[in-house]
Amino acid sequence: MITKIFKNKAPDYVSNPKWINPRKDFVPAYIRTYETDKHILEEKVEQALQVLQKCEVCPRNCHINRLENKTAVCRTGRHAYVASAFPHFGEEDCLRGWCGSGTIFFSFCNLKCVFCQNFDISWEGNGMILIPSELAKVMISLQEEGCHNINFVTPEHVVPQIMEAIPLAIEMGLRLPIVYNTSAYDSSHSLEIMDGIVDIYMPDFKFWDRKLSFFYMAAEDYPDVACAAIKEMHRQVGPLTFDENSLALRGVLVRHLVMPNRVAGTRQICRFIVNQISRDTYINIMDQYRPEGRVLKIPEKYEGINRPTVRAEYEEGLKIACEEGLYRFDVRWMH
Repeated sequence: MITKIFKNKAPDYVSNPKWINPRKDFVPAYIRTYETDKHILEEKVEQALQVLQKCEVCPRNCHINRLENKTAVCRTGRHAYVASAFPHFGEEDCLRGWCGSGTIFFSFCNLKCVFCQNFDISWEGNGMILIPSELAKVMISLQEEGCHNINFVTPEHVVPQIMEAIPLAIEMGLRLPIVYNTSAYDSSHSLEIMDGIVDIYMPDFKFWDRKLSFFYMAAEDYPDVACAAIKEMHRQVGPLTFDENSLALRGVLVRHLVMPNRVAGTRQICRFIVNQISRDTYINIMDQYRPEGRVLKIPEKYEGINRPTVRAEYEEGLKIACEEGLYRFDVRWMH
C-alpha cells in the first residue's frame, strides 16, 4: 500500500481536514512574532550574535569568536557563504508544488558526512559571502519568482546570520513560510532563537548508532543531539499541516535515508519517532543513497556503504516504518 503511486492526487491523509490550514488564514511564524512585538526579533538577533561571539551555534561548541571572522569546524566566520539559490523542483511535492521550493544552499557544514551528495558545497565550500541585506534580497527574489516557501538548506552553522537577515526581509515584504532544512545536528541555543521564526522544520535523522555516527560523520553525539532537536522542533510547530492545495504550511517533516547494510538504524529511529515524538509525524523514507564524496575517494575504508542501496533495502525500510506505527509517508503525487 505504501508504494502505491498517486497520480495527480495527494494521499488521503494530506487532504484530511485534521491537517488542513487554509492559506488565506495562514500567517508565517516570523510575521506573527513581528506583529506581536518587533522588539522580539531585535532581541533574537542580539541573542544570536552573542552565541556567535563564543560560538555555540551548533553542538560542536568551538567557542571561537566568529564575529572576528575566526573559523573552526564549519569554516564559516562572520558572514554566511551561499552556494546557490533557486526554485527547487526536487524537494517533496508538498514543498515544491508547481512553482518550486525557494532553496538557499549554505556552503560548508557542521557535520563531515563522508557520503555527502553535495560534497562540493559542504566540504569544499563552493559559494560566496552574503551580508544580511544581500541574504534578505535573495529571499525576496525567490518570493518574486513565485516559490511557495523559503527553504534554508544546511542552516545549522549560520543561524545568527539567518536571524540578522529575517527582519530586513520582513521590511522588504517577505510573506512565505520558512523551511529549516537540517541534518538535526542543531544546538538548543539555535533552536531557541528559531522558535517563533520557522514554520516548517525538515530534519534528517541519519544514524542511530553513536560509533557509526562518529565513523561516517565525525559526530559521536549525533543520535542524542538529533533526538533532542527533533523533540524541540515538534514542540514548536507540531505535526505537518497543509493548505487546501496540499502545500506544507507548518510542522515537522522528518527525512530518513535508507543506507546499505542497515547501517542507519531505521527501526530504532522510527521507534523513537513514534514513541517520543508522534505517530502522526510526516516522514520521507528516502531511497536515493549512492556513494559520493570521500566514499568514492577511499572506497576501501568505507566498504560497508560503497554501493547504492537496492530496492529490497528501501522496501524493508518502508516495512519497518509501518511496523513501528508510522503512517504519514511522503510519496510523489505530482507529475
